[in-house]
Amino acid sequence: MYRKLFRHEKGITGLETAIILIAFVVVAAVFAYTALSAGLFATQKSQEAVYSGLKEAQSTLELRGGVIATANNTGDDGTIKQISFTVANVLGGEPIDFTPPTADNNTGIADADSTNKVVINYIDKEQNVKNLFWEVTPLGNDNGNYLLEQNEKFQITVGNTSSTANNGGNLINALDTPLGANTIFTLEVVGPVGAVLQVERTTPATISTIMNLR
Repeated sequence: MYRKLFRHEKGITGLETAIILIAFVVVAAVFAYTALSAGLFATQKSQEAVYSGLKEAQSTLELRGGVIATANNTGDDGTIKQISFTVANVLGGEPIDFTPPTADNNTGIADADSTNKVVINYIDKEQNVKNLFWEVTPLGNDNGNYLLEQNEKFQITVGNTSSTANNGGNLINALDTPLGANTIFTLEVVGPVGAVLQVERTTPATISTIMNLR
């Protein structure tokens, strides 16, 4: 009777149990490795993003002091030929190459073959002029090159610093509409890395020979 009752029953051997257990362990190991790899990849990308952001911040310029305008002619209908301002590194960060552009025959624009790394653009409600001609003068601590480094300050002058220097021209030559009184304008200082430094100012109602713009 017992033989008839259990004739077709089959059991699982210890070897089959071990194979099933090993299969579960292998699958779990594969999933664990995949999850770990994804986590390491995400961590690496986050680290790269942090380092990239830090490099950008350390390479950003800041304005030091006033923005000085020099008149081409004065009065209510006067115009401006030069703008000067001083820049330094934020956080004493990465050196920035301020090799000035080469002149382009009194156009007020940098030569097309110029290799300057920093570009200065002019914007107002009438025009947007790219890659102005500018000159650089180190102030205070200076190691004799054009790299703006920690504890250094550079004075940037848009336009020639004298009527005969470099034949680069100035804002009078560069702009279709001269910069005159009661005008809001922006200078964009675009470096090879870091955020763009925007210098926005408004000219007064009467143009004087030398003005500290607000």
